[in-house]
Amino acid sequence: RIEAVPEYAYLTAVQRESADDLARRAARLREEVLGHDGLIDRDAVWRLKREALELLHEVPRGPGGQAEYEAYQRREGEWLRRHALWNALAELHGADWHHWPKGLRHPNGSQIEQAAKELAERIEFHRWLAWQVDRQLAHAQRSAREAGMPVGLIHDLAVGAHPDGADAWVLQDVLAGGISVGAPPDAFNAHGQDWGLPPWRPDALAAAGYAPYAELLRATTRHAGALRIDHVMGLFRLWWVPQGHPPTEGAYVRYDAEAMLGVLALEAHRAGTAVIGEDLGTVEPGVREELAERGILGTSVLWFERDWRSGGGILPPDRWRPDCLATLTTHDLPSTAARLSGEHVELRHRLGLLARPLGEEQEEASAELEDWRAELVEQGLLAPGEPLSMPVLYRFLRATPAELVGVWLPDLVGDPRPQNLPGTWDQYPNWRLPVADGA
Repeated sequence: RIEAVPEYAYLTAVQRESADDLARRAARLREEVLGHDGLIDRDAVWRLKREALELLHEVPRGPGGQAEYEAYQRREGEWLRRHALWNALAELHGADWHHWPKGLRHPNGSQIEQAAKELAERIEFHRWLAWQVDRQLAHAQRSAREAGMPVGLIHDLAVGAHPDGADAWVLQDVLAGGISVGAPPDAFNAHGQDWGLPPWRPDALAAAGYAPYAELLRATTRHAGALRIDHVMGLFRLWWVPQGHPPTEGAYVRYDAEAMLGVLALEAHRAGTAVIGEDLGTVEPGVREELAERGILGTSVLWFERDWRSGGGILPPDRWRPDCLATLTTHDLPSTAARLSGEHVELRHRLGLLARPLGEEQEEASAELEDWRAELVEQGLLAPGEPLSMPVLYRFLRATPAELVGVWLPDLVGDPRPQNLPGTWDQYPNWRLPVADGA
């Protein structure tokens, strides 16, 4: 947040005039989003913010700020230097490091030292940007705790990083080239999934003493009251998809789960951070039990909690596991408003993501809602004939013994659009949607 950078208060009159102009342009950009197609132009946002941040970077830091900055650089060390170096190189040669000059494609490449000297000013700028992010995260967590929130921020550790980005460039010796992470065909996606993210190499990670993985956890838990681990089953095994092949031709590759969980437990303990695992989808036997033994909460989504061993009936609230985050949906699933209206089936049909005829999918979705209506009536949470609604479903979650209940922000305003639609990249505007009132 530009205005929250301390140096913002010390801009000169000329600099402040430039900053105010950028703020007016940003306001027009927000108006365009609301009045045009409703999508965030993140590239345009970044161009404005970068210009504003470059102004702020010129402001001299006082002795206290400089000492804090130097301490941050010592703490982050080589990882920070390489991150800033990648950003400076990307500005010059493009975002895909695979197409850079050969001597720059590896952090220890033959041309790296010379490039670092030539790009010293830009490297310093990107190092300073990382510091600003760290400061604002620390402030947000501190403010949350002071406001009485026992957990505060819950950070998210994704299952991987973009194959062309800084992480993949820095960590290429411990990531598998020509491979991406995904998921096999399941009830949610009959075609399987390819997420386009390079996985850890189990052998290289072990040879490195799990240091890159530990550093990632250390950085992610630093200002977090809890850490959510995306696709936590990936600590046990991951579905590897060879480049150029469909997800159906992938295979599971195993990891040393004891080591992966041990490093996670150590770093979470050091940071005083709780851990929530997203254990949804294809989960092999024993995984949830092992996670629970180590104090890692699972994720229980209302629509999936059924007694699959005895006919698949809805699991009543008193039979839910207590060691979980209970929620109606996630960023990868349909919004609750869309489930209640059936819009989620129509959207997947328009994008060609259904494995069965539209009518069959709609009948199944309607039957599921009727099952839930009957269950809620039986639980005394819904009167006979009363329409199924979001508040009633959240009351059901509150009746479970779950340690945490998650309320999805778009659900608060009835936004029917999914935030992310797995299996798509350019077919649907994933991550460009602002939260919008669906009423």
